[in-house]
Amino acid sequence: MTNDFTALLLRLGLGIMYLAHGLTKLFVFTPAGTAHFFESLGFPGFVGYLTILFEIGGGLLLILGLLTRLIAFLAFIQMIVITYVHFHNGWSFSNAGGGWEYPAFMAVVALSLALLGSGRFGLSPKH
Repeated sequence: MTNDFTALLLRLGLGIMYLAHGLTKLFVFTPAGTAHFFESLGFPGFVGYLTILFEIGGGLLLILGLLTRLIAFLAFIQMIVITYVHFHNGWSFSNAGGGWEYPAFMAVVALSLALLGSGRFGLSPKH
């Protein structure tokens, strides 16, 4: 029961964070602005659009407990990449350009959830 409750808390926390970040990219920065930002980092612009889709869709799936292990593992990979992108800014995420502490922590959360799974409070048929 404790693992199920832990999985629920991790799913809700990570899912809400992903949903909030995806919606911010969609409504505040706009898809075109997000694509331009990704290009400024050396990524192809379409990666910005895929990121919006993944963050909103993946966030919703995590909240619901569907495809939890897959989505959390993909989130882990994304957070490792973001950690690398921010690494030159130093440890603290409050540094100019954002440091790597927050994405590194979120990578650990995502990997933990990928290993743990949805738990019984998710909609996935497999726990």
